[in-house]
Amino acid sequence: MDIKQYLVRIGYQGPAEPSLETLRRLHRCHLTSVPFESLSIHCREPITLALPLLYDKVIRQQRGGFCFELNGLFLWLLQTLGFGAKALAGRVRNPFTGRYGPPLDHMVILVQLDGCSFLCDVGFGDSFLEPLELKPGTEQVQEGGIFWLGDEGGIFVLERREVPGKEGRPLYQFTLEEKKLDDFAGMCLYHQTSPSSIFPCKSFCSLRKEDGGRLTYMGWRLISTMGQKRTETVLQSSEISTVLREKFGVQLEGDFEPKDDEIVPPPEED
Repeated sequence: MDIKQYLVRIGYQGPAEPSLETLRRLHRCHLTSVPFESLSIHCREPITLALPLLYDKVIRQQRGGFCFELNGLFLWLLQTLGFGAKALAGRVRNPFTGRYGPPLDHMVILVQLDGCSFLCDVGFGDSFLEPLELKPGTEQVQEGGIFWLGDEGGIFVLERREVPGKEGRPLYQFTLEEKKLDDFAGMCLYHQTSPSSIFPCKSFCSLRKEDGGRLTYMGWRLISTMGQKRTETVLQSSEISTVLREKFGVQLEGDFEPKDDEIVPPPEED
């Protein structure tokens, strides 16, 4: 890994020694520079969880990716910089179906720093902007909202709240069992092929903006959100590559097929 090249890619300038301030700034820079996207799948580009390949795609080619790619790379960066960090497995609550995904459905990062634990996630989309302290039962207020962690017998649930003190929307659940990147290989394939996963069903690219808003391309739409304000523009197929290049800095290679299909709910658990 070329640390300098990685830091330039995410627009980070400043000290790189392990500290909470460094962690916060790295996390924020990553989210506002590297898009959360499914575009490889719709260009028929296989995604393989090998760090050199992910580095080439995201850092050298200026692309984005989904959780295993982005959090896998960010974990590598943090460990290279000297942070005590490890990968954890989660299960995302699908906003379209309302159900949690299979085990190993999501990858997050836990960082140990100054006797405290912090949850990091640069591969989820519209979530927390800075690391969350692992303090169950405590509301943590950020620019992106109010976040709350519950602990249900060792299963942590991340919830986003609109109103302090009132139950909000669960985003995902996770445990503290350490995982390796290879452990997610099966689910990486699942998220490239399953009709119950958002990634093969919808072509999208989403990026947090410096002003606090979010810009998202999905299917044949460009969606801009800022707080409760939302604007949506219908795109022609011929416009999409230009939008991706000019709005997200993404230059696609090969054929790209836009998609915005319904997600098939996964089978009910026993």
